[in-house]
Amino acid sequence: MQLYFAPLEGIGGYVYRNAQADFFPKADKYFSPFISPGEKRRLTPRDRRDVAPEHNERIHLVPQILTNRAELFLETVRELQAFGYGEVNLNLGCPSRTVVAKGRGAGFLGRPEELERFLDEIFKNCDVRLSVKTRLGMESPEEFVRLLEIFNRFPMEELIIHPRVQTDYYKNVPNREMFSRALSRANTPVVYNGDIFSLSAFAEFHDEFPDVDTVMMGRGVLADPALFGEVRDRWNRKSPEYLNQNLPVGATQNLSIGQGEYRLTKERLLAFHDRLLSDYESVLFGEKTVLFKMKEIWYYMAHIFTNHEKYAKAIRKSQRLSGYREIVKRLFAEQKLQENDF
Repeated sequence: MQLYFAPLEGIGGYVYRNAQADFFPKADKYFSPFISPGEKRRLTPRDRRDVAPEHNERIHLVPQILTNRAELFLETVRELQAFGYGEVNLNLGCPSRTVVAKGRGAGFLGRPEELERFLDEIFKNCDVRLSVKTRLGMESPEEFVRLLEIFNRFPMEELIIHPRVQTDYYKNVPNREMFSRALSRANTPVVYNGDIFSLSAFAEFHDEFPDVDTVMMGRGVLADPALFGEVRDRWNRKSPEYLNQNLPVGATQNLSIGQGEYRLTKERLLAFHDRLLSDYESVLFGEKTVLFKMKEIWYYMAHIFTNHEKYAKAIRKSQRLSGYREIVKRLFAEQKLQENDF
């Protein structure tokens, strides 16, 4: 089972990636928040910091590019190659209105002829591995029939499918019927992405698609940063190799990948939180900026605690780091972790 960390704009930067990988089982690949090359410069200073090799030493990072212009894509790839990258990802999934209005991200899916010319140009002129992260289309899942015909023309490293259309944003449920059709017709390895928020959600998906061995998760990992390890444990426990082991009664398989076991504990989660807070304080300017970043993470992570609502509300309203720290201290002291089924 290969597990990927989704490209989460605003949260999934190198500070979060490194903390998650140091305290919990890590992803097989981490995808960067998208790089949107401009006319004057292909990578912003923030982009450069995020993909800098010294900020990604212990992880496998795949930079993601968002553009509908082949020359900008190719020039950005060359800059990333100078950093040592041999694989990049094309974003055809971002549903943001501002992105879509410019014909980028999921908006590019509404221009199939133009997209085909773009892909032809970049695949002819790239000497790195290229993967694509896509939605099913703009308005109708049936649009993906034509899109998959286009994708099948090109030697992609992987096709990562989030089975929603652009107008869904993140509402409704992923269209697994269309994902199943794509799985049977794609000429390239297919990766699933969409609403794997918990161990039970993964189990349900795996029971439906037992042959899919690569899954991308994002928001579920923000809620439970140990999720990669928990999923691997379930996967391995169903494998013939695991079942044929002669383990002592009560023993469990050691699936350690990061620092320690895969299971989430309050002690490790608190240490992870403190590391994140410290690192953000060292790279961001001002209390409000740091607080904003931590509040984004708690929007997801609060749900792993019992009776979390009043603490989450207090965190959202906090104005100073001193008050924020006190709220977090009380949350960890007064509440328990829920079973991973939230």
